[in-house]
Amino acid sequence: MTTLPKRRVGRTKLEVTTLGLGGAPMGGFRATISDAEAIALTDAAWQAGVRYFDTSPFYGYGRSELRMGAALRDRPRDDFVLSTKIGRILHAMKPGEKPPADFRQNGLPGFAPVFDYTYDGVMRSLEHSMLRLGLSRIDIALVHDVDFWTIKDRKVLDERFRTVMDSGFRALDELRRAGVIGAIGVGINEADTSLRFIQAGDFDVMLLAGRYTLLEQGGLAEFLPECVTRGVSVVLGGPYNSGILTGDVKPGATHDYVAAPASLVEKAQKIEAVCRRHKVELGAAALQFPLFHPAVCSVIPGALAVREVTQNVGRLSAPIPADLWSELKREGLLDPAAPTPN
Repeated sequence: MTTLPKRRVGRTKLEVTTLGLGGAPMGGFRATISDAEAIALTDAAWQAGVRYFDTSPFYGYGRSELRMGAALRDRPRDDFVLSTKIGRILHAMKPGEKPPADFRQNGLPGFAPVFDYTYDGVMRSLEHSMLRLGLSRIDIALVHDVDFWTIKDRKVLDERFRTVMDSGFRALDELRRAGVIGAIGVGINEADTSLRFIQAGDFDVMLLAGRYTLLEQGGLAEFLPECVTRGVSVVLGGPYNSGILTGDVKPGATHDYVAAPASLVEKAQKIEAVCRRHKVELGAAALQFPLFHPAVCSVIPGALAVREVTQNVGRLSAPIPADLWSELKREGLLDPAAPTPN
């Protein structure tokens, strides 16, 4: 069994492996897989030394939590760290009830999500999550999807932000103070909104998806320095930017779950060309790069199969010469201020 290095989460007692497992794909986010396949890939991650697992009620409308819990609940509970999210309550749809406009057909049949960031909503959400997981403890609770990327409406975003900070945050803070939860944070897709949250409340960790990667370093200017100053850790989700950084970059490669614009495809191809000159796989460079920043405690790519889990573990340990990072900076393909081994 492999042993992966661990890093502390903020100022808490929690430690996570530098490689975690993201639970969105096993909920049916990219493709439909069976319960057995989902449990097998979680077991493979465990055997590879992964001890940090992230899920959400939103992933497959409960399916990801059910599957991850099934794979983990017989493991020694103190041997792993689990995070899930609040912000949506799942309810069983009544006969004839119309699903929401953005309803995903590949979710758990018969359930639909309703946004709720209130005090009571947080308590109810976490209770439901524990029941789906079959676990009596959640280590990290994250506020989910309070960002413009998800909501697409500034007024609604501001309303939900206020609800979180005026109501939902109180519940999370009470649970943390009581020792029910080890850490609290936010899981979103924007560095600027993440910055807004850590300036508004006492959070331990931010799960930032895709905004500090080998392709884009938008979080480097303000958000990440503020995290270092405040002792807030960052979990980097989407280290491959939803696919474009996995390798063999071609037109049509996905970025933020849609076809990437030509400018990003061209940049990714140039980055990959540098990697090839140094005999390094693009995916390995993409997975290792975020961990050079002192604020980042873990990267959590998802997986759809055991082979993807194995591939991620191999990429994390692949040797990368320091000259690769130097060349990327010289070519203007990587922010000069980004921490790298050189």
